[in-house]
Amino acid sequence: MTTLGSASAPPGEFDTGRLSVGETRDGSTVGLPVAVLNGAEDGKTLYVQAVSDGDELNGLGVINRLVPQLDPEEIAGEILFVGIVNYHAFQVAEHRNPIDDTKMNRAYPGDANGTSSERIAAATFEAAKRADMIVDLHQGRTSRMINETRVRCGPRHRLHRECLELAKVFGTGYVLDQKGPDGQLARAAPDNGIPTIDPELGGAVGWDEESIEIGLDGMFRVLRYYGFLDGDVDRDVQTRASGFDQYGSPAGGLVTFEVDLGERVERGDALFEVTDAFGSLKGRVTADNDGIFWRSRRLPQVATGEYVCSVGTDIDQF
Repeated sequence: MTTLGSASAPPGEFDTGRLSVGETRDGSTVGLPVAVLNGAEDGKTLYVQAVSDGDELNGLGVINRLVPQLDPEEIAGEILFVGIVNYHAFQVAEHRNPIDDTKMNRAYPGDANGTSSERIAAATFEAAKRADMIVDLHQGRTSRMINETRVRCGPRHRLHRECLELAKVFGTGYVLDQKGPDGQLARAAPDNGIPTIDPELGGAVGWDEESIEIGLDGMFRVLRYYGFLDGDVDRDVQTRASGFDQYGSPAGGLVTFEVDLGERVERGDALFEVTDAFGSLKGRVTADNDGIFWRSRRLPQVATGEYVCSVGTDIDQF
C-alpha cells in the first residue's frame, strides 16, 4: 500500500486525497491536494511537487496534464504528487505565503511546530524523503524567462553528479548549475541523499502552454530513463550556466530591451535602454560578462534600482 495524507493505493492503482498541514483562521483544515500512483511492478519512488510559490502555475499545469496519461498498470515503482504546496498563496494568487509573509522555497526542511510555511515545508519534506529522486516544479514567477532546470546543491556536493544527470534527463536545454539559497528543497533534499532538480518552466501570468509541454516532456523523459515506464531516452546536450548576473535600472522610466531571451551576449553588448515617457534616453546598460540573456521583467516601467534582467554566465555544455 502506498499512502500520502488521505490518499492510499495498492499496487496497480491510483488515489487522490489531502495532506493536512494546519488550519485556516476560521479553524478549517488546510489540506494540500496530493496523489499517489502505486505501480503494478516494483521500482523506484519519485516525488513531484508544484506551486511552492503561489503564482508559479506552470508546474501545476504539468501535473494536471501528466497524471491522466499515466496508467498504474504500466508503471514500475511509486510516484508521489503534491499538486499545490503553498496553499495560502495559491488561494490569493500571490508569490509568498500571506499568513507569515514567507517565500515557501526558503523554508525547507521545515519545522513541524513552526510557522505556517515551516509546517507545510516539514510535511511535504517528510513525503519527499521517501523518494529516490525529486522534481520540484517551478517557473520564473511572472517574469519572462527561458525554460531551464536548476541544480542547486553546488558543484562540490556529493550528489552533484546525480543531480546534474537528472537535469540532463529532464532536458529543457538549459541548466543553471549554481548553489542555491538555504531553505530550498533542491538544497535540503540532496543533503538527505536524494537527487533533486528545480525545473524553472519559463515565466508567465497564469500558465503558458509551451512551457507546460516542455515540462510534460521532461517528466516523461524522467519516467522512462529511470525505469518507471518502458522506453529509451536520448540525453541531449544541455547548455549550462554556472554564474548569474542580475541588472537593475539606472533610472526610473520605461525599459526597451536590445536582446531577446536565449541570445548570446558579449561583454559590453547593450542589454537595455531606459527612456522617459517622451522617449528621451535616461540610461543604457551593457553586459558585464559574456553569457546568455536568461530572464527579464515583463512590464516596461521601472524605478531606479529596480530589477530588469539577468544574464547566465560561465557558459559550457555537458
